[in-house]
Amino acid sequence: MKVINANEGPKIPYDVSGNKITFDDEIMLNLEKKEADADVHIDISTDDFGGLITGIGRDYVAQIDIPARAYEEIPVEAEEMPESGEANAEGDSGENGGGMGAYGSRIDRIPIPFSMDNVTLTLFALREGVVENG
Repeated sequence: MKVINANEGPKIPYDVSGNKITFDDEIMLNLEKKEADADVHIDISTDDFGGLITGIGRDYVAQIDIPARAYEEIPVEAEEMPESGEANAEGDSGENGGGMGAYGSRIDRIPIPFSMDNVTLTLFALREGVVENG
């Protein structure tokens, strides 16, 4: 995981265990479950009472950026069209062109496993007295 300090000052304590990140023993997120086909941005903030929340609150504490899920594309061998007059698996007789040729070529998209190495964590300085450590 790439960690960026956005400014100077004390930061929220956090712990990373596998694909999970925990902030100040208060909020835990399984980042693998947050991964999607588009980039994901998660804000961690404080509320008016100093508690941690996800989303935009009074003060930013951290931001998590997860890039869009990546895929490996694997070409799958084309199926052959049935001979004229024979029925294929869908019940078509092959009369509209018949003969041998490419029939159902496709590309399978296999998701590349999630990696915390692709996640960026940006930490912001805590306002004095907002989040108590410990």
